[in-house]
Amino acid sequence: MPSVELNKPVPDFEAAATGDQTIRLDDLKGQNVVIYFYPKDNTPGCTTEGQDFRDRMKQFEELDTVIFGVSRDGLKAHENFRAKHEFPFHLISDKDEALCSLFDVIKLKKLYGKEYMGVDRSTFLIDKDGVLRAEWRGVKVKGHADEVLEAVKAL
Repeated sequence: MPSVELNKPVPDFEAAATGDQTIRLDDLKGQNVVIYFYPKDNTPGCTTEGQDFRDRMKQFEELDTVIFGVSRDGLKAHENFRAKHEFPFHLISDKDEALCSLFDVIKLKKLYGKEYMGVDRSTFLIDKDGVLRAEWRGVKVKGHADEVLEAVKAL
């Protein structure tokens, strides 16, 4: 499957999410969609990023915007992570890396000198018509949720 491109429609996808939901992009038309990919539940950067989106949720909702976090963790881990930090948005489990591939976020990473394939922290903004309007790759958590909020306001 080809990966997403700026200013082009994002192909419909279906993914399992917390709350026993199946998320379909086509079902979200008419709303802006923020999808953020993060490496792992309950790690410091990923927790802070989720909290930053949580703390701005009301502002996103006022702009007709839904948010989804995505990682390769399973739904049980996601449910616990979401409950622990009171995330008002759902988390998508992408164990088979279908979404990670579509958005091309699996990159060669290094940790303590070891190389491995991991999720590159990335965020995507899809407009009400299903078109990719902004992308952030190699995200630094500090200030990121505010940047995304400003991009939504600019739509």
